[in-house]
Amino acid sequence: MVILITGASHTGKTILAQKLLEKYHYPYISIDHLKMGLIRSGNTDLTPEDDDKLTDYLWPIVREMVKTAIENDQNLIVEGCYIPFGWRKDFGEDYLNNIRFICLAMTDEYIDSNFSVIKKHASDIENRLDDAYLNSEWLKEENQKYIRGFEETGEEVVLIGDDYISVIDKLSH
Repeated sequence: MVILITGASHTGKTILAQKLLEKYHYPYISIDHLKMGLIRSGNTDLTPEDDDKLTDYLWPIVREMVKTAIENDQNLIVEGCYIPFGWRKDFGEDYLNNIRFICLAMTDEYIDSNFSVIKKHASDIENRLDDAYLNSEWLKEENQKYIRGFEETGEEVVLIGDDYISVIDKLSH
């Protein structure tokens, strides 16, 4: 089984991946780690700010890693924001039957009510070096982009609207 976890920044993708790792003992890969390895090694001229271009660059690599894991009957958790909205078109039914897809997004109301808590927990799993860009309006725009984009392709989006912890706990069980 391959579990794909995506969503907007600060929605808890890495926390969910960590909880699933602890429960199922599946290894996981952060697409951000792959991104930074390719950038720092000089294998791309893209920068961390090139989000749309990074999705186009990284997805073919991640897609083939997912296929290889399934073909080898291996479990894997893949988390990151660089999963395109139309990701399903890249897999046949045999692959899709072995992929669990999770997209996390926060409602505007949740962000408005909990922005200081979201920001406070930003480094719970990973040390974010610079969160100065983060404000509630930007975060709402990012979440709405994921909600619209994945819903338009028929994907279910897990909305975090009131109790964040219960949503993450439910997904990790």
